[in-house]
Amino acid sequence: MRRGGTLPYPPSGLPALPLGAAREETPRRRAAPRGGRLLPCQIGRYTLFDHIGQGGMADLYLARVRTDLGAARLVAIKEVAPRFAHDPRFVEMLASEARLAAGLRHASIVQVEDLCREDGSLFIAMEYVEGLDLRELLRRCARQKVKFPVAFSLLIIAEALQALAYAHRKGVVHRDVSPSNVLLSFEGEIKLCDFGIARAHERCGAMDEALQGKAGYMSPEQARGEALDARSDVFAAGILLWELLAGRRMYSAGPGAALSKEAARGDLLELARRASIPPLVERGLPDEAALHAIVARALAVAPDDRYPSAAAMLQDIAAYAAAAELTASPLRFGAWLRDNFGAELVAPRRARERAVRALELGPPAVIEPIATVAIAPSAREAVTPSAMDIGAQGAMAMAAPPAMEAAAPPARAAGAQGAEPAALAFAEPPPWARAQPPLARPQQRWPVPWLVHNALLFALAALVIAGCYLAAR
Repeated sequence: MRRGGTLPYPPSGLPALPLGAAREETPRRRAAPRGGRLLPCQIGRYTLFDHIGQGGMADLYLARVRTDLGAARLVAIKEVAPRFAHDPRFVEMLASEARLAAGLRHASIVQVEDLCREDGSLFIAMEYVEGLDLRELLRRCARQKVKFPVAFSLLIIAEALQALAYAHRKGVVHRDVSPSNVLLSFEGEIKLCDFGIARAHERCGAMDEALQGKAGYMSPEQARGEALDARSDVFAAGILLWELLAGRRMYSAGPGAALSKEAARGDLLELARRASIPPLVERGLPDEAALHAIVARALAVAPDDRYPSAAAMLQDIAAYAAAAELTASPLRFGAWLRDNFGAELVAPRRARERAVRALELGPPAVIEPIATVAIAPSAREAVTPSAMDIGAQGAMAMAAPPAMEAAAPPARAAGAQGAEPAALAFAEPPPWARAQPPLARPQQRWPVPWLVHNALLFALAALVIAGCYLAAR
């Protein structure tokens, strides 16, 4: 994740905001898992098979799990970084917050399914969203020079505000509304994730790199370490809207950020405390002053001057989008994502999923040759070998017939009672190996009796009809 500096997408024209050219022409190398975990691997009932991301506090994996009905589905697994997983206080706080997050049931919130520990590692199982997060979307738009429509920007903010409004009614404040926590599915779904994780950090005093790296999305009171309420999340949503409209980061770290991550985090925290909001550049949107007023109210420094709730901000966003004819449906958004980014993201994961499915079935069974049967001359019988093996992929293989000679069984001790004579090899091919003469084809005979029978019946019928005719005259 880029911690300091400006995002690599400069502002450009409308109605669709092009996100410019990326600074890097080649994709960035994916970070390796912290623990050097080899994939695929089994963690409890989850089969981890793809490392899909890394953040300040966790590694993110794609996994498969089988339900009680035997159906397999995908889940996302977060492995908490060791420095947090080995902190008993943090684990206790995270478990408490995870229980609260698991109680949030909303279409725009990623569901928390499980919290488990194995071999000293801490794992969070969550709903898997097939797509990408907002941070990755903006990065790919910049690299591929894809224009991002303004209507989709308003749709993303509206869906995030719906999730926040629901959570706030339940008494839950997110505390970490940032692009990496806004997930976008290829079906057009927009979901907010990681409820409660930032709260666990704050409750155990672990306000370090994991959250300071997102200082660019903190409210002034959060950057100062003060008490928070729902209006802090409103401020963060305002930052997201500002950046989507401007096409760049709202806060930019100083020149020392390129030399030190600590300097970058310090600069961003100081900017967040002061809340120096740069003005938005006019781009010719319909009634743009009304949209800028929405952004300005959401980004008010004093909490009392902001929207009192996410629901209030959502109402103004929806009204503006309708009046400016900048509405967009999730179906259109999903189709746009699939057209621009679907193939390059989904194909590699589908290949890994097929590999894991093959591993779950197991390797094909090795077909062993049939042991030769030794039969004494007085006890020869027709033996029909059946050596059919069904492999893991459902393919059937028939073993070849056994050899014609058999090795004698190990001899018993001299003088032992019940000693059996040595087995004899077949003097002639066994019954199943003998050449069988072809079956004689039965001779075809002329069906004379059948013809005579039918002729007599026909003549009798003719006589009856003639008699009836004469009687009638």
